[in-house]
Amino acid sequence: MTVQEVDRVSFVQEWEEWHRQKEAVLSAPHGFLAITSLRWLTEEPTRFEDAPGAWSSTADGVVVGLDEGTEVTVDGQVVRGRHDFGVLAERSSVYVGWGDAVIEVARRGGQDIVRPRHPENPLRTAFTFTPAYEPDPRWVVTGRFLPHDAPRPVTVGAAVEGLEHVYDSPGQVEFALDGTRHRLTAFNGREPGALMVLFTDRTSGVTTYAANRSLQLAAPDAEGRVTIDFNRAANLPCAYTDLATCPLPPAENRLPVAIETGEKIPLERGGRP
Repeated sequence: MTVQEVDRVSFVQEWEEWHRQKEAVLSAPHGFLAITSLRWLTEEPTRFEDAPGAWSSTADGVVVGLDEGTEVTVDGQVVRGRHDFGVLAERSSVYVGWGDAVIEVARRGGQDIVRPRHPENPLRTAFTFTPAYEPDPRWVVTGRFLPHDAPRPVTVGAAVEGLEHVYDSPGQVEFALDGTRHRLTAFNGREPGALMVLFTDRTSGVTTYAANRSLQLAAPDAEGRVTIDFNRAANLPCAYTDLATCPLPPAENRLPVAIETGEKIPLERGGRP
């Protein structure tokens, strides 16, 4: 086996491990596929069939009133009666234990929500895998990070109609495909200095999910170089369920080329194996 063949085998194995880990998070007992409803809270205390107690959104934050004999856990502590969660930060979540379920309390687009997660949800128990293109090293390109003088707030749409998200963009990522240069607006990634890119391309709505795919990029090196591995173009939770509030790409991140790699339309949305 040649060095090139060994490198390709290693490349495929690393991609497969990345994909396995992503699928494991998605289909975990309390992962996104376990969500049974998306509840938008108001000032009026409201009961939901898949969550305990009565929930409301007040000027002082989210409040739940539990029935006599009902208890939940918050940060490992048993809670009974009334519990005040306080004002939640945008895109933050608190996870409340209730039997074998978890109730996510969160804030999205300036509104408080509750999303119960039940392990027995059919969407989760029926999940098998997400189709994807075969990984190919030719879709790994070196790009350049072009930082803004200061982070810029960027407003984007959401998978939920009428909802908007605001993200800080530290800059853009520039790269070339087949001799043509492209630029994508980048947002902050999961780790300090890392980047996240949302995009669509000419496969969107054909072989890949129509609304968005995402890429996680390691922090740029000292000279601003970034590695862009389109093989890891990933579906967001909204590709599987209408109960997600995922952000949509900014208009400038609609690539005029076909990125024929990464994850495809999920089987749950009519994708093909």
